[in-house]
Amino acid sequence: MSADGDALPEMLARLKLTALRDRLDGLLDEAAQGELSLRETLALLCRAEVSHREERRIQMGTSLAKFPHQCTLEGFDFAAQPSLDARQVRDLAACRWVANGDALLIQGPPGVGKTHLAIALGREAIRHGHSVLFAPATALVTTLVGGHAEGKLEQRLAQLAKPKLLIVDEFGYLPFEPAAAHLLFQLVSRRYERGSILITANRAVGDWGTVLGDEVVATAILDRLMHHSHVLTIRGDSYRLREKRRLGLFKATPAPASVGAS
Repeated sequence: MSADGDALPEMLARLKLTALRDRLDGLLDEAAQGELSLRETLALLCRAEVSHREERRIQMGTSLAKFPHQCTLEGFDFAAQPSLDARQVRDLAACRWVANGDALLIQGPPGVGKTHLAIALGREAIRHGHSVLFAPATALVTTLVGGHAEGKLEQRLAQLAKPKLLIVDEFGYLPFEPAAAHLLFQLVSRRYERGSILITANRAVGDWGTVLGDEVVATAILDRLMHHSHVLTIRGDSYRLREKRRLGLFKATPAPASVGAS
């Protein structure tokens, strides 16, 4: 203990209350200026430490999630996508579906903001205390195929089963070989009713058999995903193409057929 008898900073450090230790003088000055009672001062100090720990938890969770971008719901242009129900998205941001182990499918053509929404909802899940992992569909399949070839499939499946929410992005952009479809089925089965899966896709669920190269496996995967599921369908234009049209660099084309679930 310090010779002058002021052992408080040292005790705070030993208790691992380092944020409180580092801000102690300023917080005590704030309490004095506000003429706070002893109980109010203690609450002020505790709030500062809790806030710091919560911020660190969110930063750590965000780092572990491996998001490719830092997108938020506040940054999503709902006015540009009128087909999307903003109230449904904000309800999903409460993350009850993650807590319940449900699945979420965000479907629509390229460039309409599916990945933005997936990342934003993933960040909300972290804020609500859930672990999250983001993976492009092609990278996920590569991981599973590699694990199978190396005799480490069980290890890879266990790793991918750990996060409370697994985000699989850009499903349907490239077809998968049949072996990959069976590996994806094992992953979905491992997470079924235990952990949530969020999938962004540019293909309707009726086309998943073609994407996966196996209609039977696709049906089995969808059977598990859709048992407890939520669906967001975006039928708007690509943000990038819209900007090019505004600048006169790209002519409008007829709208594609709906990608709604079949």
